[in-house]
Amino acid sequence: MVFQGDRSLDYQDQVNFAAGEDHPVNFDMSRKEYLDKMTPEERKQLEEYKKKNTEAVAANAKIANLNALLTQARTDTKAGNFDAAITAMQQATSQKPDEGILWVALGDAQLGSADAAAKAAKAAGKPADATIQAKYADAASSYKKAADANTASKKPNPETAAAAYNQLGQALAKSGDGKGASDAYEQAAKALPANAGMYYYNEAATLYNAGKLDDAAVAADKAIAADPKRADAYYIKAQSLIPKASVDPKTQKIVAPPGCVEAYQQYLELVPEGPRSEEVKGILAGIGAEIKSSYKASKGGKK
Repeated sequence: MVFQGDRSLDYQDQVNFAAGEDHPVNFDMSRKEYLDKMTPEERKQLEEYKKKNTEAVAANAKIANLNALLTQARTDTKAGNFDAAITAMQQATSQKPDEGILWVALGDAQLGSADAAAKAAKAAGKPADATIQAKYADAASSYKKAADANTASKKPNPETAAAAYNQLGQALAKSGDGKGASDAYEQAAKALPANAGMYYYNEAATLYNAGKLDDAAVAADKAIAADPKRADAYYIKAQSLIPKASVDPKTQKIVAPPGCVEAYQQYLELVPEGPRSEEVKGILAGIGAEIKSSYKASKGGKK
């Protein structure tokens, strides 16, 4: 029998089992005999249950399809199959436009396509044309939609927000919008403070490449405050300050601006044989600054 509370809702006639024998016993609560026993209220509840169950099955199928599209798109983006990834994520975002992570994946595919086109143009000795700029604009648009969708959701995800803003910064920087890129990196740092060092460094590098050295030094300081072990942030800070070096009229020696030498030295402390270590040692030697023995490593190995 099947009971609901103290009421018997359905039953099956007695089924006899021989030793070691199994019989399936199915209760079909949609058959006429069962429905005839139900009150109008119970029938209404049953119909509502069936409707919700149908909706749940459809929703689960939709989610499974979106997850499959997202997984494939990420694989295609990583492999450089950008057009396939873009097509998949355009389909996904049209099905569920309120899901931020889908827009991030679309933006990643579009940014990859733009980078590939820019690289090909550079190899051919051609400038980035309007088509390439449009690709970067498409990527930026997708990242903005990702951030907006995430903000509007019932449970905003800080990792999705940070990823959207960080990638937006990349797209805007590569399209020449340094101010927009800087603002996006600031938003990423606010969304996910645990990774603020990386986002502020990206901001510093973007501003430095744009020739905004004062702003780059400020952003580098933020990166250092958030992550004191990020060596490249010290390099960007020092490089942003060194153009302000002057010559002492009395001694004719080069005088670096405050914080510059210390930033170069800290870079060497963190990465004695890093990719820029020889360059930094040369700069310090050129301005007559001390190269500490703790990181004065030769090419043959550390001392």
